[in-house]
Amino acid sequence: MTWTAVTGHRAQLGEGPFWDAPTQALYWVDIAGKQVLRLIGANVQIWQMPEHVSAFIPCESGDALVTLSSGVYRLDLDSPGLEPRLTLFCVADPQPGNRPNEARCDAQGRLWLGTMQNNIGEQGEDLPVAHRSGGLFRIDRDARVTPLLRGLGIPNTLLWSDDGTTLYFADSLDSTLYRHFIHADGNLDTAYVWFGPHERGGPDGSAMDAEGYIWNARWDGSCLLRLNPDGYVDRVIELPVSRPTSCVFGGEDLKTLYITSAASPLNHPLDGALLSIRMDVPGKPCQRFAG
Repeated sequence: MTWTAVTGHRAQLGEGPFWDAPTQALYWVDIAGKQVLRLIGANVQIWQMPEHVSAFIPCESGDALVTLSSGVYRLDLDSPGLEPRLTLFCVADPQPGNRPNEARCDAQGRLWLGTMQNNIGEQGEDLPVAHRSGGLFRIDRDARVTPLLRGLGIPNTLLWSDDGTTLYFADSLDSTLYRHFIHADGNLDTAYVWFGPHERGGPDGSAMDAEGYIWNARWDGSCLLRLNPDGYVDRVIELPVSRPTSCVFGGEDLKTLYITSAASPLNHPLDGALLSIRMDVPGKPCQRFAG
Protein backbone atom coordinates (compact mmCIF):
# COMPACT_ATOMS: atom_id res chain seq x y z
CA MET A 1 0.00 0.00 0.00
CA THR A 2 1.22 3.46 -0.86
CA TRP A 3 0.74 6.06 1.85
CA THR A 4 0.77 9.80 1.23
CA ALA A 5 1.34 12.55 3.77
CA VAL A 6 -1.49 14.88 2.74
CA THR A 7 0.08 18.07 4.10
CA GLY A 8 3.37 19.14 5.66
CA HIS A 9 1.57 19.89 8.91
CA ARG A 10 2.55 17.77 11.93
CA ALA A 11 0.13 17.68 14.86
CA GLN A 12 0.89 17.14 18.50
CA LEU A 13 -2.32 15.14 18.80
CA GLY A 14 -4.16 14.90 15.49
CA GLU A 15 -7.70 13.57 15.85
CA GLY A 16 -11.31 13.54 14.72
CA PRO A 17 -11.15 13.42 10.88
CA PHE A 18 -14.50 14.25 9.26
CA TRP A 19 -15.20 14.16 5.51
CA ASP A 20 -17.87 16.59 4.33
CA ALA A 21 -19.14 15.15 1.05
CA PRO A 22 -21.16 18.20 -0.13
CA THR A 23 -18.07 20.44 -0.08
CA GLN A 24 -15.42 17.71 -0.60
CA ALA A 25 -13.61 19.02 2.47
CA LEU A 26 -11.73 17.27 5.25
CA TYR A 27 -12.05 18.58 8.81
CA TRP A 28 -9.77 17.51 11.68
CA VAL A 29 -8.16 18.82 14.88
CA ASP A 30 -4.90 19.03 16.80
CA ILE A 31 -6.16 18.58 20.36
CA ALA A 32 -2.95 19.51 22.17
CA GLY A 33 -2.06 22.20 19.61
CA LYS A 34 -5.49 23.84 20.09
CA GLN A 35 -6.13 23.98 16.34
CA VAL A 36 -8.94 23.04 13.99
CA LEU A 37 -8.06 22.45 10.35
CA ARG A 38 -9.95 22.20 7.06
CA LEU A 39 -8.53 20.86 3.80
CA ILE A 40 -10.22 21.78 0.51
CA GLY A 41 -8.25 20.64 -2.53
CA ALA A 42 -4.64 21.46 -1.68
CA ASN A 43 -5.48 24.36 0.63
CA VAL A 44 -5.38 24.02 4.41
CA GLN A 45 -7.13 26.57 6.61
CA ILE A 46 -6.29 26.63 10.32
CA TRP A 47 -8.20 28.28 13.16
CA GLN A 48 -6.41 28.69 16.50
CA MET A 49 -8.64 27.80 19.44
CA PRO A 50 -8.37 29.29 22.96
CA GLU A 51 -8.58 25.82 24.56
CA HIS A 52 -7.96 22.16 23.80
CA VAL A 53 -10.36 21.05 21.07
CA SER A 54 -11.35 17.48 20.22
CA ALA A 55 -13.76 17.71 17.28
CA PHE A 56 -14.60 19.98 14.33
CA ILE A 57 -17.91 19.11 12.66
CA PRO A 58 -19.74 21.15 9.99
CA CYS A 59 -23.38 22.05 10.55
CA GLU A 60 -26.34 22.14 8.17
CA SER A 61 -26.69 25.83 9.08
CA GLY A 62 -23.35 26.63 7.41
CA ASP A 63 -21.06 27.06 10.40
CA ALA A 64 -19.36 24.30 12.44
CA LEU A 65 -19.31 22.88 15.94
CA VAL A 66 -16.06 22.71 17.89
CA THR A 67 -15.82 20.82 21.18
CA LEU A 68 -13.65 22.83 23.57
CA SER A 69 -12.75 22.19 27.21
CA SER A 70 -15.36 24.69 28.44
CA GLY A 71 -18.20 23.58 26.16
CA VAL A 72 -19.48 23.04 22.63
CA TYR A 73 -19.21 26.17 20.49
CA ARG A 74 -20.29 27.29 17.05
CA LEU A 75 -17.43 28.51 14.87
CA ASP A 76 -18.02 31.05 12.11
CA LEU A 77 -16.09 29.51 9.22
CA ASP A 78 -15.71 32.93 7.60
CA SER A 79 -13.81 34.29 10.61
CA PRO A 80 -10.00 34.60 10.47
CA GLY A 81 -7.78 31.84 11.78
CA LEU A 82 -6.15 33.90 14.52
CA GLU A 83 -9.41 35.58 15.60
CA PRO A 84 -12.07 32.89 15.31
CA ARG A 85 -15.63 33.93 16.11
CA LEU A 86 -16.99 31.47 18.67
CA THR A 87 -20.48 31.31 20.20
CA LEU A 88 -21.29 28.98 23.09
CA PHE A 89 -23.85 26.36 22.01
CA CYS A 90 -24.06 24.18 25.13
CA VAL A 91 -22.13 22.71 28.04
CA ALA A 92 -22.55 18.94 27.80
CA ASP A 93 -20.35 17.92 30.74
CA PRO A 94 -20.00 20.42 33.60
CA GLN A 95 -17.69 18.12 35.58
CA PRO A 96 -14.61 20.19 36.64
CA GLY A 97 -11.36 18.80 35.28
CA ASN A 98 -12.95 16.99 32.35
CA ARG A 99 -12.41 17.67 28.65
CA PRO A 100 -14.16 16.43 25.50
CA ASN A 101 -12.69 13.62 23.43
CA GLU A 102 -14.53 11.59 20.77
CA ALA A 103 -17.48 13.22 18.97
CA ARG A 104 -19.56 12.13 15.98
CA CYS A 105 -23.05 12.71 14.62
CA ASP A 106 -25.61 9.93 14.20
CA ALA A 107 -27.94 9.49 11.21
CA GLN A 108 -30.35 12.07 12.68
CA GLY A 109 -27.55 14.65 12.87
CA ARG A 110 -27.36 14.61 16.67
CA LEU A 111 -23.93 15.06 18.22
CA TRP A 112 -22.67 12.28 20.50
CA LEU A 113 -19.83 13.50 22.70
CA GLY A 114 -17.55 11.46 24.97
CA THR A 115 -15.68 13.25 27.77
CA MET A 116 -12.81 12.28 30.06
CA GLN A 117 -10.49 13.52 32.79
CA ASN A 118 -8.18 16.05 31.16
CA ASN A 119 -4.88 14.35 30.32
CA ILE A 120 -3.14 17.21 28.50
CA GLY A 121 -0.99 19.86 30.21
CA GLU A 122 -0.78 23.50 29.14
CA GLN A 123 2.35 22.77 27.07
CA GLY A 124 0.71 19.75 25.45
CA GLU A 125 2.41 17.27 27.75
CA ASP A 126 0.73 14.00 28.76
CA LEU A 127 -0.96 13.82 32.16
CA PRO A 128 -2.07 10.54 33.79
CA VAL A 129 -5.73 9.53 33.75
CA ALA A 130 -6.41 8.72 37.40
CA HIS A 131 -10.22 8.89 37.49
CA ARG A 132 -13.07 7.47 35.43
CA SER A 133 -14.85 10.80 35.46
CA GLY A 134 -15.92 10.83 31.81
CA GLY A 135 -19.33 10.40 30.25
CA LEU A 136 -21.19 10.04 26.97
CA PHE A 137 -23.75 12.69 26.03
CA ARG A 138 -26.16 13.20 23.13
CA ILE A 139 -26.76 16.77 21.97
CA ASP A 140 -29.84 17.64 19.89
CA ARG A 141 -30.10 20.44 17.35
CA ASP A 142 -31.87 22.61 19.96
CA ALA A 143 -28.84 22.21 22.30
CA ARG A 144 -30.71 19.82 24.63
CA VAL A 145 -28.20 17.49 26.33
CA THR A 146 -29.02 13.88 27.28
CA PRO A 147 -26.51 11.97 29.46
CA LEU A 148 -26.13 8.36 28.30
CA LEU A 149 -23.12 6.83 30.11
CA ARG A 150 -21.06 7.70 33.20
CA GLY A 151 -17.79 6.51 34.69
CA LEU A 152 -15.83 6.43 31.43
CA GLY A 153 -12.04 6.43 31.19
CA ILE A 154 -10.99 7.43 27.65
CA PRO A 155 -13.97 7.39 25.24
CA ASN A 156 -13.18 6.65 21.62
CA THR A 157 -14.94 5.35 18.49
CA LEU A 158 -18.57 6.29 17.92
CA LEU A 159 -20.25 4.31 15.14
CA TRP A 160 -23.77 3.04 14.51
CA SER A 161 -25.34 0.14 12.69
CA ASP A 162 -27.38 0.95 9.59
CA ASP A 163 -30.65 0.33 11.41
CA GLY A 164 -29.64 2.64 14.26
CA THR A 165 -30.12 0.01 16.96
CA THR A 166 -26.44 -0.63 17.78
CA LEU A 167 -23.67 1.68 18.99
CA TYR A 168 -20.01 0.69 18.72
CA PHE A 169 -17.99 2.49 21.36
CA ALA A 170 -14.48 2.14 22.80
CA ASP A 171 -13.00 2.89 26.18
CA SER A 172 -9.27 3.02 25.58
CA LEU A 173 -8.59 2.74 29.31
CA ASP A 174 -10.07 -0.78 29.06
CA SER A 175 -8.38 -1.53 25.69
CA THR A 176 -11.85 -2.64 24.61
CA LEU A 177 -14.43 -1.92 21.93
CA TYR A 178 -17.98 -2.33 23.22
CA ARG A 179 -21.35 -2.80 21.58
CA HIS A 180 -24.48 -1.22 23.06
CA PHE A 181 -28.07 -1.90 22.05
CA ILE A 182 -29.96 1.40 21.65
CA HIS A 183 -33.48 1.24 23.08
CA ALA A 184 -36.43 2.86 21.36
CA ASP A 185 -36.35 5.67 23.95
CA GLY A 186 -32.71 6.42 23.03
CA ASN A 187 -31.13 4.99 26.17
CA LEU A 188 -28.29 2.47 25.96
CA ASP A 189 -28.36 -1.12 27.13
CA THR A 190 -25.55 -2.68 29.15
CA ALA A 191 -22.19 -2.78 27.36
CA TYR A 192 -21.22 -5.99 25.53
CA VAL A 193 -17.54 -6.68 24.85
CA TRP A 194 -17.27 -6.71 21.06
CA PHE A 195 -13.45 -6.64 20.64
CA GLY A 196 -11.12 -6.92 23.61
CA PRO A 197 -7.42 -6.21 24.18
CA HIS A 198 -5.09 -6.94 21.22
CA GLU A 199 -1.32 -7.13 20.90
CA ARG A 200 -1.26 -4.30 18.34
CA GLY A 201 -1.82 -1.27 20.59
CA GLY A 202 -4.99 0.15 22.12
CA PRO A 203 -8.24 1.16 20.41
CA ASP A 204 -8.62 4.76 19.31
CA GLY A 205 -10.98 6.25 16.70
CA SER A 206 -12.66 4.27 13.93
CA ALA A 207 -14.50 4.43 10.60
CA MET A 208 -17.05 2.06 9.10
CA ASP A 209 -17.00 0.90 5.48
CA ALA A 210 -19.91 0.11 3.18
CA GLU A 211 -19.72 -3.59 4.10
CA GLY A 212 -20.22 -2.84 7.80
CA TYR A 213 -16.60 -3.55 8.76
CA ILE A 214 -14.93 -1.26 11.30
CA TRP A 215 -11.46 0.19 10.71
CA ASN A 216 -9.93 0.87 14.13
CA ALA A 217 -6.81 3.01 14.67
CA ARG A 218 -4.41 1.36 17.14
CA TRP A 219 -2.63 3.80 19.47
CA ASP A 220 1.02 2.68 19.91
CA GLY A 221 0.26 -0.12 17.43
CA SER A 222 1.35 1.50 14.13
CA CYS A 223 -1.63 0.01 12.31
CA LEU A 224 -5.33 -0.10 11.63
CA LEU A 225 -7.33 -3.24 12.27
CA ARG A 226 -10.23 -4.01 9.94
CA LEU A 227 -12.77 -5.84 12.08
CA ASN A 228 -15.66 -7.84 10.68
CA PRO A 229 -19.21 -7.39 12.04
CA ASP A 230 -18.66 -10.26 14.49
CA GLY A 231 -15.62 -8.55 16.04
CA TYR A 232 -12.80 -10.56 14.49
CA VAL A 233 -9.69 -9.24 12.72
CA ASP A 234 -10.14 -9.35 8.96
CA ARG A 235 -7.07 -7.35 7.97
CA VAL A 236 -4.10 -5.51 9.49
CA ILE A 237 -3.09 -2.30 7.69
CA GLU A 238 0.47 -1.34 8.60
CA LEU A 239 1.14 2.39 9.04
CA PRO A 240 4.33 4.50 9.02
CA VAL A 241 3.32 6.28 12.26
CA SER A 242 3.61 5.18 15.88
CA ARG A 243 0.28 6.50 17.13
CA PRO A 244 -2.56 6.51 14.59
CA THR A 245 -5.54 8.13 16.28
CA SER A 246 -8.54 7.90 13.93
CA CYS A 247 -9.61 7.51 10.32
CA VAL A 248 -12.37 8.43 7.90
CA PHE A 249 -13.32 7.56 4.31
CA GLY A 250 -13.39 10.48 1.89
CA GLY A 251 -12.91 11.53 -1.71
CA GLU A 252 -15.56 11.63 -4.42
CA ASP A 253 -16.03 7.85 -4.25
CA LEU A 254 -15.38 7.52 -0.49
CA LYS A 255 -12.44 5.21 -1.23
CA THR A 256 -9.69 7.47 0.12
CA LEU A 257 -8.91 6.61 3.72
CA TYR A 258 -7.59 9.55 5.76
CA ILE A 259 -5.72 8.77 9.00
CA THR A 260 -4.78 11.22 11.75
CA SER A 261 -1.84 10.59 14.07
CA ALA A 262 0.00 11.96 17.09
CA ALA A 263 3.56 12.72 18.05
CA SER A 264 5.32 9.98 19.99
CA PRO A 265 8.54 9.38 21.95
CA LEU A 266 9.79 7.32 19.00
CA ASN A 267 9.93 10.45 16.81
CA HIS A 268 9.18 8.67 13.57
CA PRO A 269 9.33 11.17 10.66
CA LEU A 270 5.61 10.95 9.92
CA ASP A 271 4.33 10.96 13.52
CA GLY A 272 1.63 13.62 13.72
CA ALA A 273 0.99 13.59 9.97
CA LEU A 274 -2.34 13.33 8.18
CA LEU A 275 -2.04 10.30 5.90
CA SER A 276 -4.13 9.06 2.99
CA ILE A 277 -4.35 5.84 0.99
CA ARG A 278 -6.63 4.55 -1.75
CA MET A 279 -8.70 1.55 -0.64
CA ASP A 280 -10.61 -1.20 -2.43
CA VAL A 281 -13.84 -0.62 -0.51
CA PRO A 282 -15.79 2.62 0.00
CA GLY A 283 -16.72 3.95 3.41
CA LYS A 284 -19.93 5.28 4.84
CA PRO A 285 -20.41 9.05 4.67
CA CYS A 286 -20.13 11.34 7.68
CA GLN A 287 -23.21 13.12 8.97
CA ARG A 288 -23.25 16.87 9.56
CA PHE A 289 -24.77 18.31 12.71
CA ALA A 290 -28.46 18.95 12.04
CA GLY A 291 -28.57 22.39 13.68
